[in-house]
Amino acid sequence: MNSKRNFLKSLLLTATLPLTVKAKNIMEELPVGWTKEETDDYWQTIRNDYKLKPDYINLENGYYSIMSQPVLNGYLKDLQTINMEGSYYMRTVQYENKHRSKERLATLLGCSGEELIITRNTTESLDTIISGIDWKAGDEAIMAEQDYGSMLDMFKQQANRYGMVNKLISLPLNPQNDDEIIKLYENAITSKTKLIMICHMINITGQILPVKKICDMAHSKGVEVMVDGAHAVSHIDFKISELNCDYYGSSLHKWLGVPLGVGILYVKKEKIKQIWPLFGEYGFKEDEIRKLNHTGTISVASDIAINHAIDYNNAMGIKRKEDRLRFLQNYWTSKIKDVKNIQLNTPTDPQRSCAIANVGIEDLKPSELAKILLHKYKIWTVAIDTSNVHGVRITPHVYTTTNDLDKFVKALKEIAKLY
Repeated sequence: MNSKRNFLKSLLLTATLPLTVKAKNIMEELPVGWTKEETDDYWQTIRNDYKLKPDYINLENGYYSIMSQPVLNGYLKDLQTINMEGSYYMRTVQYENKHRSKERLATLLGCSGEELIITRNTTESLDTIISGIDWKAGDEAIMAEQDYGSMLDMFKQQANRYGMVNKLISLPLNPQNDDEIIKLYENAITSKTKLIMICHMINITGQILPVKKICDMAHSKGVEVMVDGAHAVSHIDFKISELNCDYYGSSLHKWLGVPLGVGILYVKKEKIKQIWPLFGEYGFKEDEIRKLNHTGTISVASDIAINHAIDYNNAMGIKRKEDRLRFLQNYWTSKIKDVKNIQLNTPTDPQRSCAIANVGIEDLKPSELAKILLHKYKIWTVAIDTSNVHGVRITPHVYTTTNDLDKFVKALKEIAKLY
């Protein structure tokens, strides 16, 4: 018992160490013989690293996952240093620090640093690609109606500007197998298809798509693939190099837990030359990805905070984090999936989703459901009412407890009885 108590104590102490000290791997496999209650103690220790607003239960971490206190403390310390040094910092070590953060991200994501840049978010990353492709009249792009609106809007702009054609498909919520999804994209391809956009994880339902299989199929037909990975980085265990995609964008302020306004763009090395920069940049060669990263002056403390977040997440371990997030989603969805008047808008196969799920009440508008949950039950969610998905999106985080979810399930069942 002492060894178990010491393990938890070391976990807490290490989590509060100054972030200049390289994080130790405090999240080793749980010792043999640990009970469920002791495992809950383990995650309660993680919860203690987050300062949470007591007014509501936050089940809407998909938009912005708040920073843990160790990461926030490191970020604030760096911000103070930069503020004190002013232009001295900006003209001396700014770019060196950003490069170091980028290289660590490349290691985390399993790609080359020569194929990666730090951006502000997924929208900026993928819009850079959509607007940077040399579209000709009649060129075609394929996407799904469940894809994120900002990217769909950028495709519409290219269609209006260059006369390219957008082909929209609709994805099934519960496909029989991966082939059913792959065939939808494959059947939309013609000799004029130039690009397919797919989600790694659909933001409104949480559905995980078979990215590599889609990429392999598309490449066999000479078509490039761009992946919207806004919700995948530090949420599920994967490496970009294993996906075989051409372009990949993500937002790090969602699941990695960095300050707001940090994302990444990956471009396969041989594809860099053909992409026009969003902002004019002639200081780099055409095949250097840095040509796509002309941002002007930005809040550079965020670049350093990436390191603190990586340390914290590496200490936890991505596999353990993914397993915990999937457990939390399955914990509450299993309790409501057969309840009258409750509609689950997330794949029933547990391997086709992770933390994100969507649930609705029949004959109740999503906006009304979200309002009732907040005002009556003090549970914060977000309403989704688009692309045949009608409900509230539920995104627990590593600090979420089963007790939080029990309260949510109780609220859902009570509301369902009224409709």
